[in-house]
This record gives sequence, structure tokens and C-alpha cells, in this order.
Amino acid sequence: MLCLRVLQSALVYVNTLMVQDVLADKAWADQMTEVDHRGLTPLFWTHIAPYGEIRLNMQHRLSLMTS
Repeated sequence: MLCLRVLQSALVYVNTLMVQDVLADKAWADQMTEVDHRGLTPLFWTHIAPYGEIRLNMQHRLSLMTS
């Protein structure tokens, strides 16, 4: 359960940074109304693939560094 809470907290943090980046752009900030600002939340997750996404390139070998 602790892992899920850490993951949720990290997701909220990253989403907050993304929203701040968008609002820092003057063009986007000017389009926002008071209602839009009230509706802002960092609790969205539509951009997350919960089971991950793995892209395999069978023509390229991973360079694994050994110590």
C-alpha cells in the first residue's frame, strides 16, 4: 500500500509541474477564465499507461554497463 501512495504522490508532483509549465505560457494563461482556474487539479492520469509501454527494437542491442 505504501508503494501506491508514493506513486500517487509522485504523479501529483509531476502533474503540478506540467500544469505550472502550461500556465507560465502567456498565451495559455490569457485564455484561462476564473472557472478554468477553479477546475484545475493535479489529479489527472489520462497520460499514464498503468501497465507500462515497452517498445522493442530487435535490430538494436542494449549496451549494458558492468562495473
